Amino acid sequence: MSEELKTVVEVKPVVEVKQDTASSVKSFLSGGFGGMAAVIVGQPFDLVKVRLQTSEGIYKNTFDCFKQIIKKDGVFGLYRGMATPFASITPIFAVSFWSYDLGKKLAFAMRTDKNNTSKELTLAEITFAGAFSAVPTTMFMAPSERIKVLMQIQGQGGEQKYKGPLDAVRQLYKEGGVRSIFRGTGATLLRDSPGSAAYFVAYELVKKSLTPAGSRPEDLSFGAVLFAGGMAGVAMWTIAIPPDVLKSRLQSAPSGTYTGLIDCLKKTVKADGPSALFRGLGPAMLRAFPANAATFLGVEYSMKAMNMAF
Repeated sequence: MSEELKTVVEVKPVVEVKQDTASSVKSFLSGGFGGMAAVIVGQPFDLVKVRLQTSEGIYKNTFDCFKQIIKKDGVFGLYRGMATPFASITPIFAVSFWSYDLGKKLAFAMRTDKNNTSKELTLAEITFAGAFSAVPTTMFMAPSERIKVLMQIQGQGGEQKYKGPLDAVRQLYKEGGVRSIFRGTGATLLRDSPGSAAYFVAYELVKKSLTPAGSRPEDLSFGAVLFAGGMAGVAMWTIAIPPDVLKSRLQSAPSGTYTGLIDCLKKTVKADGPSALFRGLGPAMLRAFPANAATFLGVEYSMKAMNMAF
């Protein structure tokens, strides 16, 4: 009997480790599927947002920007610079959802009340996990955003400096080394840490409120997942626009324009007033709901498929 009990004690942790590993892998892969969906739906709105944030006097408003881009480059002009986010956002979202899963596990492990074994996280724990998810993600997001912004502002006038994303990386490295490629990392983290906290908190709260009594949040309908995901995007971009403006300006400006994030903030407000910090809010909010509805739809349904498969 003692040998049998010993065997059970030794095997149980192995099973838990395998379950944790499977959970992490599923979170990573489902995040990737969600990222692909987000890029396909959200790229035109993101292009317009960046154009408005980095230009002066070219566009009257959001819809004028859409109109001018389509008039000059056609509908496919709205997908300018898509290669970079499509190649990068897929793994970035994979890292983001994997990091969120890891953050939830850390929050559970850090509980001071060891008698609290409930798997349901508190609002504070979800906030921590969401904010934490931005830390590993930023290391991938910042250089991707730098290249994407540079590719997106091409076509506003002047020469086409970069032939493509790889050429942009090559030229940036030649001009300023790795530091140039990672310009705007601080602004990216400033945007994404509180933004991701709001993102995941909003999704979990809306999902919980839409769950009928006696049902599981995992069994929500197609429409409910779309709505919860869309509201998560709206929650994030409601607070993320000011640091996003600073990020776009830092990443698109010629070398030496700003000495850092604070200098960019001072010069932006001095030149264009506080309202400049909310430039691009229109397209960001137009993009927020559909792109993030698509994201969570991709995440939830790919997760269901994987749970059925293994």
